[in-house]
Amino acid sequence: MDTDTDDRDRGYRAAVREAVLDADTFLRLTMSGKVRGQQTPWVKVVARPVAARRKRGIQVSYFSDRKNIQKNFVGEEVGPALESLLGLPFGQIHVQCTSRDLHVRRTKKNRVLMRHGRPSRPDEAPVFDHNRKKRRLLEGEGAGELLRAIGIAGKRGEAMQGKFRQVNEFLRHLGQMILSAKPSMRRIQMVDCGCGRAYLTFAAHDYLSRKKGIPTHLTGIDHDPEIVETCRAIRDDLQLSGVDFRICEIAEYVPETGPDIVLSLHACDTATDEAIALGVRRGSRIILAAPCCQHELRSQLDADVFGPVLRHGVLKQRTADILTDAFRAQALRIMGYRTDVVEFVDPERTAKNLMIRAVKTAPPGDDAEAVDSYRKLKTFWDVSPSIERLLGKPFQRMTGVG
Repeated sequence: MDTDTDDRDRGYRAAVREAVLDADTFLRLTMSGKVRGQQTPWVKVVARPVAARRKRGIQVSYFSDRKNIQKNFVGEEVGPALESLLGLPFGQIHVQCTSRDLHVRRTKKNRVLMRHGRPSRPDEAPVFDHNRKKRRLLEGEGAGELLRAIGIAGKRGEAMQGKFRQVNEFLRHLGQMILSAKPSMRRIQMVDCGCGRAYLTFAAHDYLSRKKGIPTHLTGIDHDPEIVETCRAIRDDLQLSGVDFRICEIAEYVPETGPDIVLSLHACDTATDEAIALGVRRGSRIILAAPCCQHELRSQLDADVFGPVLRHGVLKQRTADILTDAFRAQALRIMGYRTDVVEFVDPERTAKNLMIRAVKTAPPGDDAEAVDSYRKLKTFWDVSPSIERLLGKPFQRMTGVG
Protein backbone atom coordinates (compact mmCIF):
# COMPACT_ATOMS: atom_id res chain seq x y z
CA MET A 1 0.00 0.00 0.00
CA ASP A 2 1.00 3.58 -0.51
CA THR A 3 2.06 5.61 2.50
CA ASP A 4 -0.39 7.97 4.18
CA THR A 5 -0.38 11.47 2.74
CA ASP A 6 -1.65 14.75 4.18
CA ASP A 7 -4.11 16.45 1.83
CA ARG A 8 -6.60 18.84 3.39
CA ASP A 9 -8.82 19.80 0.50
CA ARG A 10 -8.92 19.20 -3.24
CA GLY A 11 -6.60 16.18 -3.38
CA TYR A 12 -8.76 13.62 -1.62
CA ARG A 13 -11.98 14.97 -3.15
CA ALA A 14 -10.52 14.64 -6.63
CA ALA A 15 -9.40 11.06 -5.89
CA VAL A 16 -12.83 10.08 -4.58
CA ARG A 17 -14.56 11.80 -7.49
CA GLU A 18 -12.35 10.03 -10.04
CA ALA A 19 -12.98 6.61 -8.46
CA VAL A 20 -16.77 7.02 -8.20
CA LEU A 21 -17.17 8.40 -11.72
CA ASP A 22 -15.32 5.45 -13.30
CA ALA A 23 -18.39 3.46 -14.35
CA ASP A 24 -16.29 0.46 -15.41
CA THR A 25 -14.73 -0.16 -11.98
CA PHE A 26 -16.75 1.64 -9.26
CA LEU A 27 -18.53 -0.69 -6.80
CA ARG A 28 -19.36 1.15 -3.59
CA LEU A 29 -18.76 4.38 -1.66
CA THR A 30 -19.19 4.35 2.13
CA MET A 31 -19.01 7.48 4.29
CA SER A 32 -19.22 7.23 8.09
CA GLY A 33 -17.82 8.52 11.37
CA LYS A 34 -19.02 11.99 12.29
CA VAL A 35 -16.48 14.81 12.57
CA ARG A 36 -16.23 16.33 16.04
CA GLY A 37 -18.05 19.68 16.33
CA GLN A 38 -20.00 19.26 13.07
CA GLN A 39 -23.55 18.05 12.59
CA THR A 40 -25.26 15.81 10.04
CA PRO A 41 -28.57 13.93 10.32
CA TRP A 42 -26.94 10.82 8.83
CA VAL A 43 -24.83 8.23 10.61
CA LYS A 44 -23.73 6.68 7.32
CA VAL A 45 -24.12 7.26 3.59
CA VAL A 46 -23.60 4.56 0.96
CA ALA A 47 -23.54 4.97 -2.83
CA ARG A 48 -23.47 2.31 -5.53
CA PRO A 49 -23.84 2.21 -9.34
CA VAL A 50 -27.36 2.28 -10.76
CA ALA A 51 -29.04 2.69 -14.14
CA ALA A 52 -32.29 4.65 -14.41
CA ARG A 53 -34.05 6.45 -17.23
CA ARG A 54 -31.62 4.68 -19.58
CA LYS A 55 -28.73 6.51 -17.98
CA ARG A 56 -26.01 5.39 -15.61
CA GLY A 57 -25.62 7.03 -12.24
CA ILE A 58 -25.43 6.34 -8.52
CA GLN A 59 -27.98 5.24 -5.94
CA VAL A 60 -27.36 6.93 -2.59
CA SER A 61 -28.65 5.45 0.67
CA TYR A 62 -28.81 7.85 3.62
CA PHE A 63 -28.90 6.09 7.01
CA SER A 64 -30.03 7.75 10.24
CA ASP A 65 -30.88 6.19 13.60
CA ARG A 66 -34.50 5.78 12.54
CA LYS A 67 -34.74 5.57 8.78
CA ASN A 68 -33.05 4.79 5.48
CA ILE A 69 -33.69 7.03 2.45
CA GLN A 70 -32.64 6.08 -1.09
CA LYS A 71 -32.24 8.49 -4.00
CA ASN A 72 -31.08 7.94 -7.57
CA PHE A 73 -28.91 10.46 -9.41
CA VAL A 74 -28.24 9.87 -13.12
CA GLY A 75 -26.58 11.67 -15.97
CA GLU A 76 -25.81 15.31 -15.19
CA GLU A 77 -27.21 14.89 -11.65
CA VAL A 78 -24.30 12.71 -10.55
CA GLY A 79 -21.65 15.44 -10.34
CA PRO A 80 -23.58 17.81 -8.06
CA ALA A 81 -24.83 14.90 -5.95
CA LEU A 82 -21.28 13.68 -5.43
CA GLU A 83 -20.09 17.18 -4.48
CA SER A 84 -22.92 17.35 -1.95
CA LEU A 85 -21.84 14.02 -0.45
CA LEU A 86 -18.23 15.15 -0.19
CA GLY A 87 -19.42 18.22 1.70
CA LEU A 88 -20.96 16.11 4.48
CA PRO A 89 -18.91 16.09 7.72
CA PHE A 90 -17.83 12.45 7.78
CA GLY A 91 -14.46 11.36 9.13
CA GLN A 92 -14.05 8.19 7.06
CA ILE A 93 -14.53 7.52 3.35
CA HIS A 94 -14.06 4.11 1.74
CA VAL A 95 -14.34 3.68 -2.04
CA GLN A 96 -14.34 0.11 -3.37
CA CYS A 97 -13.47 -0.51 -7.00
CA THR A 98 -12.58 -3.64 -8.94
CA SER A 99 -8.99 -2.43 -9.34
CA ARG A 100 -8.28 -0.90 -5.92
CA ASP A 101 -9.69 0.52 -2.70
CA LEU A 102 -9.36 4.13 -1.60
CA HIS A 103 -9.34 4.99 2.13
CA VAL A 104 -9.67 8.55 3.45
CA ARG A 105 -9.62 9.40 7.15
CA ARG A 106 -9.83 12.76 8.94
CA THR A 107 -7.91 12.80 12.25
CA LYS A 108 -8.85 14.61 15.47
CA LYS A 109 -6.39 17.36 14.46
CA ASN A 110 -8.26 17.75 11.16
CA ARG A 111 -5.53 16.18 9.05
CA VAL A 112 -6.73 14.22 6.05
CA LEU A 113 -4.93 10.92 5.51
CA MET A 114 -5.41 9.14 2.20
CA ARG A 115 -4.13 5.80 0.99
CA HIS A 116 -4.79 3.30 -1.79
CA GLY A 117 -5.01 -0.43 -1.12
CA ARG A 118 -5.66 -3.73 -2.80
CA PRO A 119 -9.26 -4.27 -3.95
CA SER A 120 -11.42 -5.76 -1.18
CA ARG A 121 -13.94 -6.99 -3.78
CA PRO A 122 -11.73 -8.00 -6.73
CA ASP A 123 -14.04 -10.70 -8.05
CA GLU A 124 -17.05 -8.43 -8.52
CA ALA A 125 -18.15 -6.19 -11.37
CA PRO A 126 -20.36 -3.08 -11.24
CA VAL A 127 -24.07 -3.98 -11.10
CA PHE A 128 -26.57 -1.36 -12.28
CA ASP A 129 -29.89 -3.12 -11.57
CA HIS A 130 -32.27 -1.61 -9.03
CA ASN A 131 -33.19 -5.00 -7.59
CA ARG A 132 -29.83 -6.65 -8.01
CA LYS A 133 -29.34 -10.22 -6.91
CA LYS A 134 -26.74 -10.51 -4.19
CA ARG A 135 -23.59 -12.34 -5.16
CA ARG A 136 -23.27 -15.50 -3.08
CA LEU A 137 -19.94 -17.26 -2.75
CA LEU A 138 -21.64 -20.62 -2.21
CA GLU A 139 -23.56 -20.48 -5.47
CA GLY A 140 -22.47 -21.79 -8.82
CA GLU A 141 -21.76 -25.12 -10.45
CA GLY A 142 -21.13 -27.85 -7.89
CA ALA A 143 -22.40 -25.89 -4.89
CA GLY A 144 -25.94 -27.29 -4.84
CA GLU A 145 -24.93 -30.79 -3.78
CA LEU A 146 -22.75 -29.37 -1.00
CA LEU A 147 -25.54 -27.10 0.29
CA ARG A 148 -28.00 -29.98 0.42
CA ALA A 149 -25.49 -32.31 2.10
CA ILE A 150 -24.72 -29.90 4.94
CA GLY A 151 -28.38 -29.00 5.41
CA ILE A 152 -28.32 -25.36 4.27
CA ALA A 153 -30.49 -26.11 1.22
CA GLY A 154 -33.47 -28.45 0.81
CA LYS A 155 -33.99 -31.02 -1.92
CA ARG A 156 -35.55 -28.41 -4.18
CA GLY A 157 -32.57 -26.08 -3.71
CA GLU A 158 -34.18 -23.50 -1.42
CA ALA A 159 -31.61 -22.19 1.07
CA MET A 160 -31.90 -21.87 4.83
CA GLN A 161 -31.43 -18.13 4.49
CA GLY A 162 -30.10 -17.20 7.93
CA LYS A 163 -27.28 -19.75 7.99
CA PHE A 164 -26.68 -19.34 4.26
CA ARG A 165 -26.18 -15.59 4.68
CA GLN A 166 -23.89 -15.97 7.71
CA VAL A 167 -21.61 -18.46 5.99
CA ASN A 168 -21.45 -16.38 2.80
CA GLU A 169 -20.49 -13.26 4.71
CA PHE A 170 -17.89 -15.22 6.69
CA LEU A 171 -16.40 -16.45 3.42
CA ARG A 172 -16.34 -12.93 2.02
CA HIS A 173 -14.26 -11.75 4.98
CA LEU A 174 -12.05 -14.83 4.67
CA GLY A 175 -11.37 -13.99 1.03
CA GLN A 176 -10.48 -10.40 1.89
CA MET A 177 -8.08 -11.49 4.63
CA ILE A 178 -6.32 -13.98 2.36
CA LEU A 179 -5.96 -11.28 -0.27
CA SER A 180 -4.36 -8.92 2.27
CA ALA A 181 -1.89 -11.51 3.57
CA LYS A 182 1.72 -11.02 2.53
CA PRO A 183 3.29 -13.03 1.03
CA SER A 184 0.28 -14.47 -0.76
CA MET A 185 -0.94 -17.93 0.17
CA ARG A 186 -0.40 -20.70 -2.37
CA ARG A 187 -1.34 -23.61 -0.09
CA ILE A 188 -3.47 -23.38 3.04
CA GLN A 189 -3.66 -25.38 6.26
CA MET A 190 -6.82 -24.38 8.12
CA VAL A 191 -8.48 -25.32 11.42
CA ASP A 192 -12.16 -24.74 12.24
CA CYS A 193 -12.50 -24.66 16.03
CA GLY A 194 -15.76 -25.95 17.47
CA CYS A 195 -16.95 -26.86 14.00
CA GLY A 196 -20.33 -28.31 15.07
CA ARG A 197 -22.32 -29.37 11.99
CA ALA A 198 -19.41 -28.02 9.92
CA TYR A 199 -21.34 -25.56 7.75
CA LEU A 200 -18.29 -23.31 7.73
CA THR A 201 -15.76 -26.14 7.42
CA PHE A 202 -17.26 -27.54 4.22
CA ALA A 203 -18.09 -24.11 2.81
CA ALA A 204 -14.59 -22.71 3.40
CA HIS A 205 -12.95 -25.76 1.84
CA ASP A 206 -15.24 -25.56 -1.19
CA TYR A 207 -14.70 -21.81 -1.58
CA LEU A 208 -10.91 -22.00 -1.39
CA SER A 209 -10.25 -25.23 -3.25
CA ARG A 210 -13.00 -25.16 -5.91
CA LYS A 211 -13.69 -21.48 -6.49
CA LYS A 212 -10.27 -19.97 -5.70
CA GLY A 213 -8.16 -22.90 -6.86
CA ILE A 214 -5.97 -22.86 -3.73
CA PRO A 215 -4.93 -26.33 -2.46
CA THR A 216 -6.48 -26.44 1.01
CA HIS A 217 -6.44 -28.90 3.88
CA LEU A 218 -9.07 -28.14 6.51
CA THR A 219 -9.50 -29.79 9.89
CA GLY A 220 -12.69 -29.38 11.90
CA ILE A 221 -12.48 -30.08 15.64
CA ASP A 222 -15.36 -30.63 18.03
CA HIS A 223 -15.81 -32.35 21.39
CA ASP A 224 -19.05 -34.14 20.39
CA PRO A 225 -18.34 -37.62 18.92
CA GLU A 226 -21.79 -37.93 17.34
CA ILE A 227 -21.47 -34.63 15.49
CA VAL A 228 -17.96 -35.50 14.29
CA GLU A 229 -19.16 -38.85 12.93
CA THR A 230 -21.97 -37.07 11.07
CA CYS A 231 -19.45 -34.68 9.53
CA ARG A 232 -17.19 -37.54 8.49
CA ALA A 233 -20.15 -39.28 6.83
CA ILE A 234 -21.01 -36.12 4.85
CA ARG A 235 -17.37 -35.80 3.78
CA ASP A 236 -17.32 -39.40 2.60
CA ASP A 237 -20.64 -39.05 0.75
CA LEU A 238 -19.29 -36.00 -1.07
CA GLN A 239 -15.98 -37.81 -1.71
CA LEU A 240 -13.99 -34.82 -0.49
CA SER A 241 -10.25 -34.92 -0.01
CA GLY A 242 -8.39 -32.48 2.19
CA VAL A 243 -11.10 -32.39 4.88
CA ASP A 244 -10.57 -34.02 8.27
CA PHE A 245 -12.50 -34.08 11.56
CA ARG A 246 -11.16 -34.70 15.05
CA ILE A 247 -12.94 -35.38 18.34
CA CYS A 248 -11.11 -32.99 20.62
CA GLU A 249 -11.43 -30.00 22.93
CA ILE A 250 -10.04 -26.86 21.33
CA ALA A 251 -7.58 -26.24 24.16
CA GLU A 252 -6.21 -29.80 23.80
CA TYR A 253 -5.81 -29.85 20.03
CA VAL A 254 -2.24 -30.16 18.74
CA PRO A 255 -2.04 -29.75 14.95
CA GLU A 256 0.56 -31.74 13.04
CA THR A 257 1.65 -28.55 11.27
CA GLY A 258 1.00 -24.95 12.21
CA PRO A 259 -2.26 -23.76 10.61
CA ASP A 260 -2.18 -20.79 8.25
CA ILE A 261 -5.75 -19.87 9.20
CA VAL A 262 -7.82 -20.49 12.34
CA LEU A 263 -11.60 -20.07 12.13
CA SER A 264 -14.23 -20.01 14.84
CA LEU A 265 -17.91 -19.40 14.09
CA HIS A 266 -20.05 -19.00 17.23
CA ALA A 267 -17.95 -21.14 19.57
CA CYS A 268 -19.55 -20.67 22.99
CA ASP A 269 -18.10 -18.54 25.79
CA THR A 270 -14.36 -19.12 26.37
CA ALA A 271 -14.14 -21.53 23.42
CA THR A 272 -13.58 -18.42 21.29
CA ASP A 273 -10.61 -17.52 23.52
CA GLU A 274 -9.28 -21.05 23.10
CA ALA A 275 -9.52 -20.74 19.30
CA ILE A 276 -7.73 -17.38 19.32
CA ALA A 277 -5.02 -18.72 21.62
CA LEU A 278 -4.56 -21.78 19.40
CA GLY A 279 -4.01 -19.54 16.40
CA VAL A 280 -1.56 -17.26 18.23
CA ARG A 281 0.47 -20.07 19.82
CA ARG A 282 0.77 -21.92 16.50
CA GLY A 283 1.70 -18.80 14.54
CA SER A 284 -1.43 -18.67 12.39
CA ARG A 285 -1.25 -15.90 9.80
CA ILE A 286 -5.00 -15.24 9.89
CA ILE A 287 -7.54 -15.61 12.71
CA LEU A 288 -11.27 -15.10 12.14
CA ALA A 289 -13.61 -15.49 15.10
CA ALA A 290 -17.32 -14.72 15.40
CA PRO A 291 -17.98 -14.98 19.18
CA CYS A 292 -21.13 -16.49 20.59
CA CYS A 293 -22.18 -16.12 24.23
CA GLN A 294 -19.75 -14.46 26.66
CA HIS A 295 -20.27 -15.07 30.36
CA GLU A 296 -16.94 -15.15 32.16
CA LEU A 297 -16.53 -11.40 32.82
CA ARG A 298 -20.13 -10.78 33.89
CA SER A 299 -19.57 -11.87 37.49
CA GLN A 300 -16.28 -9.92 37.69
CA LEU A 301 -17.67 -6.51 36.71
CA ASP A 302 -17.78 -4.09 39.65
CA ALA A 303 -16.93 -0.47 38.76
CA ASP A 304 -18.60 2.19 40.94
CA VAL A 305 -18.87 4.75 38.18
CA PHE A 306 -20.76 2.18 36.08
CA GLY A 307 -23.19 1.34 38.88
CA PRO A 308 -26.24 2.68 36.98
CA VAL A 309 -25.31 0.38 34.07
CA LEU A 310 -24.37 -2.74 35.98
CA ARG A 311 -27.50 -2.84 38.14
CA HIS A 312 -29.52 -3.82 35.05
CA GLY A 313 -28.93 -7.42 34.03
CA VAL A 314 -29.25 -6.91 30.29
CA LEU A 315 -26.94 -3.87 30.30
CA LYS A 316 -24.43 -5.68 32.48
CA GLN A 317 -24.36 -8.61 30.07
CA ARG A 318 -23.90 -6.37 27.05
CA THR A 319 -21.10 -4.51 28.81
CA ALA A 320 -19.44 -7.84 29.57
CA ASP A 321 -19.80 -8.88 25.91
CA ILE A 322 -18.18 -5.67 24.67
CA LEU A 323 -15.34 -5.86 27.16
CA THR A 324 -14.64 -9.52 26.44
CA ASP A 325 -14.24 -8.85 22.73
CA ALA A 326 -12.23 -5.67 23.42
CA PHE A 327 -9.74 -7.64 25.54
CA ARG A 328 -9.52 -10.31 22.84
CA ALA A 329 -8.83 -7.77 20.11
CA GLN A 330 -6.28 -5.91 22.20
CA ALA A 331 -4.50 -9.13 23.13
CA LEU A 332 -4.20 -9.99 19.44
CA ARG A 333 -2.65 -6.59 18.75
CA ILE A 334 -0.12 -7.19 21.50
CA MET A 335 0.76 -10.54 19.93
CA GLY A 336 1.54 -8.87 16.58
CA TYR A 337 -1.79 -9.03 14.74
CA ARG A 338 -3.46 -6.20 12.86
CA THR A 339 -6.93 -6.53 14.33
CA ASP A 340 -10.39 -5.09 13.95
CA VAL A 341 -13.91 -5.94 15.07
CA VAL A 342 -16.70 -5.65 12.50
CA GLU A 343 -20.33 -6.58 11.92
CA PHE A 344 -20.37 -9.38 9.39
CA VAL A 345 -24.16 -9.79 9.06
CA ASP A 346 -27.11 -7.47 9.58
CA PRO A 347 -27.88 -7.19 13.33
CA GLU A 348 -31.56 -7.62 12.46
CA ARG A 349 -30.74 -11.16 11.34
CA THR A 350 -28.86 -12.23 14.47
CA ALA A 351 -27.46 -10.60 17.59
CA LYS A 352 -24.33 -12.75 17.16
CA ASN A 353 -23.05 -10.62 14.31
CA LEU A 354 -19.59 -9.45 15.43
CA MET A 355 -16.39 -10.76 13.92
CA ILE A 356 -12.83 -10.38 15.17
CA ARG A 357 -10.45 -10.26 12.19
CA ALA A 358 -6.70 -10.56 12.73
CA VAL A 359 -3.74 -10.92 10.38
CA LYS A 360 -0.16 -11.41 11.58
CA THR A 361 2.00 -8.40 10.71
CA ALA A 362 4.59 -7.92 13.48
CA PRO A 363 6.51 -9.70 16.26
CA PRO A 364 4.74 -10.09 19.64
CA GLY A 365 5.18 -7.15 22.00
CA ASP A 366 6.18 -4.77 19.22
CA ASP A 367 3.29 -2.36 19.96
CA ALA A 368 4.00 -0.67 23.30
CA GLU A 369 0.85 1.44 23.02
CA ALA A 370 -1.30 -1.69 22.74
CA VAL A 371 0.31 -3.12 25.88
CA ASP A 372 -0.26 0.13 27.79
CA SER A 373 -3.91 0.32 26.69
CA TYR A 374 -4.51 -3.28 27.74
CA ARG A 375 -3.07 -2.64 31.20
CA LYS A 376 -5.20 0.48 31.69
CA LEU A 377 -8.38 -1.29 30.61
CA LYS A 378 -7.64 -4.21 32.93
CA THR A 379 -6.81 -1.91 35.87
CA PHE A 380 -10.00 0.11 35.47
CA TRP A 381 -12.29 -2.92 35.40
CA ASP A 382 -10.16 -5.15 37.68
CA VAL A 383 -10.98 -8.29 35.68
CA SER A 384 -9.04 -11.35 34.53
CA PRO A 385 -10.08 -12.39 31.01
CA SER A 386 -9.47 -16.00 30.01
CA ILE A 387 -7.39 -14.88 27.03
CA GLU A 388 -4.56 -13.96 29.45
CA ARG A 389 -4.38 -17.47 30.87
CA LEU A 390 -4.73 -19.18 27.50
CA LEU A 391 -1.99 -17.12 25.82
CA GLY A 392 0.28 -18.16 28.65
CA LYS A 393 3.55 -16.84 30.04
CA PRO A 394 4.79 -14.96 26.93
CA PHE A 395 1.70 -12.76 26.97
CA GLN A 396 1.77 -12.42 30.75
CA ARG A 397 5.40 -11.28 30.71
CA MET A 398 4.71 -8.66 28.05
CA THR A 399 1.73 -7.20 29.87
CA GLY A 400 2.72 -7.82 33.49
CA VAL A 401 -0.52 -9.71 34.26
CA GLY A 402 -1.09 -13.14 35.75
